[in-house]
Formats: sequence, C-alpha cells, structure tokens
Amino acid sequence: MVESIARVRHIRVTPMKARRVVDMIRGKQALEALAILKFAPQGASEPVYKLVASAMANARVKADASNSYLDEQDLVVTRAFVDEGTTLKRFQPRAQGRAFQILKRTSHITIVLATPEDAAEAPARGAGKKKARTN
Repeated sequence: MVESIARVRHIRVTPMKARRVVDMIRGKQALEALAILKFAPQGASEPVYKLVASAMANARVKADASNSYLDEQDLVVTRAFVDEGTTLKRFQPRAQGRAFQILKRTSHITIVLATPEDAAEAPARGAGKKKARTN
C-alpha cells in the first residue's frame, strides 16, 4: 500500500564497500535492518542506517498524507542498491618527481521500503516482460 524511497548521492564511500552493507539488509524488515546496521562494524553502515531511517520517515509522511494506517513493523526493504558516483582524482607526490594518482570514489545509495502488499506485487509486474533471445 505504501512505498517510500530514500536516496543519498555523492557519499564518500566506495561502491564496493557500500554494496557489502546494503546486501546485508535487502529483503529484511525495516526495524530489523536498523538493528543490523546499528551494530555492523563497516564504515558504510552509518550512512545506510540514516538512509533507512529516512525512508521510514518518508513512509510515515506518505501514509499521513493519504490518511492511511501505517505500522512500521510491516515495512520491508524491497529494493536496495548502490550505484557508482563521481570519482575525485587526486595526486600524491612520489620519488624522482613523479605523481601517483589516487581515486576517491563516491556512491549513490537508494533504499525502497514497502508494505508486504506492494512487495508481493513488485516482482509480478516485471515477470511477463522477459523476451526470448534471438541469435
């Protein structure tokens, strides 16, 4: 019934490290995901925690706007993914006048929370779109 999206862009965490954290919470209930992220030792768990909390707040506001009841226990992380953002290029001096390039990668993280009714409908919508490959 309620679907909420929260995004953070240009966060200074490498996409590979952020994906490790996001993979832990995909498919879990939102409150369980917050508990997992609170005690996860990875550095990327703090921004992802804030993002899940933001998505829960967005769901609450969306439910209030449509005058519908929302139980936070029902929210599930239906989709969570990390895309690569811009890369900051820096140089470090090395021996004999050379320069060594350092790539500081950024990420775009997206979290989608939905109630179970929406979660059941989402895969069903895309199921009939597969086409046979012709070679």
